[in-house]
Amino acid sequence: MYLITIEGGDGSGKGLATKVVSEVMRKEFPFVSVSVTGEPRRDHPLGRLAIDSVRRKTTSPEREAGLFAADRVDHSHGWILPRLESGIGVVSERNIHSSLVYQGIVGQLGIEKVAHMNSAALVPDLCIWVDCDPKVALDRIKSGTLRAHSDKEEYFETSELQKMIREGYIELLSGNIEMPTPFDMGAIIGPVLNEGSEDEFKTKLKSLIRNFMHSRPEPVNVRSEVVDRNLVCELIKSSRGQSTLQGLGVRPATREQEWLNGDSPWRVLKNFQEAHSDILAESLEGERVDVPHNVLSHSISSICGTLSLMRTANIRELRKSLGPVRSVSERHTQTIVRYLNEKLGCIHQHRSLIGREAPRSQMKDESRPFGRLAIAIWPLKDALRKWMKKNPDTHIRFALGQIIRSGKYPSAVKSTLERIAIIGPGRDSFPLPKNENDLISWWTMKSL
Repeated sequence: MYLITIEGGDGSGKGLATKVVSEVMRKEFPFVSVSVTGEPRRDHPLGRLAIDSVRRKTTSPEREAGLFAADRVDHSHGWILPRLESGIGVVSERNIHSSLVYQGIVGQLGIEKVAHMNSAALVPDLCIWVDCDPKVALDRIKSGTLRAHSDKEEYFETSELQKMIREGYIELLSGNIEMPTPFDMGAIIGPVLNEGSEDEFKTKLKSLIRNFMHSRPEPVNVRSEVVDRNLVCELIKSSRGQSTLQGLGVRPATREQEWLNGDSPWRVLKNFQEAHSDILAESLEGERVDVPHNVLSHSISSICGTLSLMRTANIRELRKSLGPVRSVSERHTQTIVRYLNEKLGCIHQHRSLIGREAPRSQMKDESRPFGRLAIAIWPLKDALRKWMKKNPDTHIRFALGQIIRSGKYPSAVKSTLERIAIIGPGRDSFPLPKNENDLISWWTMKSL
């Protein structure tokens, strides 16, 4: 979902930084997966053309910059973007800022001209700028360690060139030169100095990428809603592809088309909220229950919604299925699942009849309607939660109509309609809502 790029001069430590950042993202955050790439692409014809233009020095600066731009635009839309839309994180060693520095500043084409050539390329969500004294960097390059694993002869030039490259990065990434449009939309972190120990360098990088990820910024190149809908589609496909284990205590899941179990959406929400509120009210005085009070909170909606599309309540599988938009910390996920199981009784656990397998567990059929509803109304859940808090004495069946008619949430309404088109209206007898009035009607299950 995020495009993270690593920038800096030759020998500065970009390769190590790329490895460290991708490992942290892969191990600590709920991306579907994390892909590592780099530019120019040595395994692609366009990338090789760009590399050859530097090696041979037979093309004009404009043509050289154009070849790098062609490789980048193709890479952006043919390889990176499909991964971002699928919830995959991408870490790239070099990207647009390399061209702005190497061709725009050092090559004296001008950053505006180079930016224009690359204007159709993706914008890095985060650029991590790795810095190193050119003398230290050249010593690394010549030491054999870096040279033995690289064929970047086109960049292994003089210390004077490396000084110019470093100054170019300082000018561009420190803000001395205004970043050209549209590449001013992404975040830049640095310089991350890499002149001490490797452990010190790794520690700095881990802290920086964790801080960025925990801030949950909106992606630059894709809409979070599109990413999440794609992941919901994959979850549904996966769920439908799994066979139920009849005879082993695993009950068949609720019929896909009748996921509301005959109720209206507002009633499903009301009943689940009341059950949750009753449990909290009955908790012994002084007993700590670390769960939100409203079931439309991010964590409860996310976990219940995801469980409703799965055939297991296994924590590891659940966290893998949450994806980057519905992500919840591992500790809080465990807390919510324990609460759903022990307090609300939403999870069914049973013994396996095969050997000594661990007991299987999954969300109970009677709890799935709220989970599916949480996924369907995800774009409007915050508005609904605020409405419930502001109007405690008004019947919840009026909530969605008042929210929609306020005209404040057109994008969320559109996204909700698109989600229901994927999940289904929940009742065979009720048509798929196509507009705002249909959505209000669907909420109450009353035909217009």
